[in-house]
Amino acid sequence: MPRRSPSRRTVVPLGAIAVVLALLGAVYACQSNGVDATDTPPTVAGQNPTLTWYQLYFTDPDTTSNLDNPTGGIPDKVAASFATAQKTLDVAIYEFDLPVLSDALIRASQRGVRVRLVIDTDSLEEEAVQSLIEAGIPVVDDQRSAIMHDKFAVIDGVTVWTGSMNFTENDAYKNNNSFMEITSTRLAQNYTAEFEEMFTQREFGPGPSSPTPNAALTINETVVENYFSPDDGVAAHILDALNSAKSSVYFMAFSFTRTDFADALVQRAASGVTVQGVFETRQIAAGGDAAWNALTAAGLANLRVRQDGNKYNLHSKVFVIDQQIVVMGSYNFSRNAEESNDENVLIIHNPEIAAAYYAEWQKVWEEARR
Repeated sequence: MPRRSPSRRTVVPLGAIAVVLALLGAVYACQSNGVDATDTPPTVAGQNPTLTWYQLYFTDPDTTSNLDNPTGGIPDKVAASFATAQKTLDVAIYEFDLPVLSDALIRASQRGVRVRLVIDTDSLEEEAVQSLIEAGIPVVDDQRSAIMHDKFAVIDGVTVWTGSMNFTENDAYKNNNSFMEITSTRLAQNYTAEFEEMFTQREFGPGPSSPTPNAALTINETVVENYFSPDDGVAAHILDALNSAKSSVYFMAFSFTRTDFADALVQRAASGVTVQGVFETRQIAAGGDAAWNALTAAGLANLRVRQDGNKYNLHSKVFVIDQQIVVMGSYNFSRNAEESNDENVLIIHNPEIAAAYYAEWQKVWEEARR
């Protein structure tokens, strides 16, 4: 914070005082949310130290969904990142059928990296998962009807991959998804703690759990909130973000059935905020239409929703708020995501990242059914 020199009496304009007070308030708000230090990403072996702290990728189903044997894209980016692992590589993923990623994990294990996998029981028999087991990689499944729906990987306690993309051909090449690589030791601590809870303690779903170590942190001056359901009250945090909207909320939603989220959007629209969103068509047709009905019945000119135009799935779970804040992760906007499933969410306060998600939203919006 700038300090006033004591050597000379100065008359400070009221406007300047207001700016200083606002800055102090912002600092206090960050401290009260647990943002206590800037996490400057360390240099990682095999990575260019001049790169930004994140890399954000979107699937391109317009290009890849009709290919017989699609390759490349995000899976190759993830596999290349796995190839940099020196000591540890932990993966928690709901569905897994991509050989390029199972092969990358096996190669890492063969060169001495400790590789571990948490999977949903429904995916345990997939050939890619069985190949890991045959290679001697330890695999833990959740063994329950509710799902282990996480999608993340942690490399060497430094790098985190997370987003809405499962390690499947459908999610990587046919469905709309995002996946993000983040370099941050403190964020990696969060995901490692969640992984250990599932892998080592065999704790899935609701129950006693340790607090997320760094629920809010800063990475290169970007505030990042990180929550895990069903123990961190994720819905309340997302509602706080939605209720903070001053100008706009744009969303893409695979499953959106929470009426409290819908009510918040209607209220923001009624106050003048632009609200526009795209729902996955199949989810509405299957009866997941509570939020769709609430939003379409609102009758507000600045609140518009559409159903997606992808012949496969709009699998994203994203809010873009005021072109400044992004909510993203594995968490569908549903009761199961909040109360039963294992999920992970990031709320990222960064206009550059928000702009990238908004550009993706515009593409999905233009392709959606009017």
